[in-house]
Amino acid sequence: MIAYPPHLKWKFFQILRLSLLTILLAETHTLCLAQGINLNQNIGLPTIELKTGIYRIQAEVANTPQTQQIGLMNRTSMPNNSGMLFIFDQKAGHCFWMSNTKISLAIAFIADDGKIVNIEEMQAETLNNHCPKASIRYALEMNQKWFSERLIGPGSVIQGLPPK
Repeated sequence: MIAYPPHLKWKFFQILRLSLLTILLAETHTLCLAQGINLNQNIGLPTIELKTGIYRIQAEVANTPQTQQIGLMNRTSMPNNSGMLFIFDQKAGHCFWMSNTKISLAIAFIADDGKIVNIEEMQAETLNNHCPKASIRYALEMNQKWFSERLIGPGSVIQGLPPK
């Protein structure tokens, strides 16, 4: 048997440990995909009920940079009166795009008082920027044409927004 210096033994075990960890992570990822779990998808977010006119909306809340970055990516469907409410810490011209988003959406950019500033229709899997016409703290994504089919437009009020 060959006697290796201690520093080489330590390197060997580090490499072995990293290799086993890599294999474990790859197997976990494969198992998640086989069970329909996408690791780049928001799951289990808190929800809030919003209202506009006679319509009630069940919205998932994305209020951290990580949940906002993932948004509705990799979803293949969304229930009719459901959406995602983005809540930002600061008012700004927060722009959105549809990278890795499998469903077409409509987005309402909302002022602090709940009034819709503007609405944009967004096509799935595109990189076009969709931006508010004024600085906003809230944005609400719904299925494509959800707002226009209900005659909801700029100036309409979204009720139930959490306080700033």
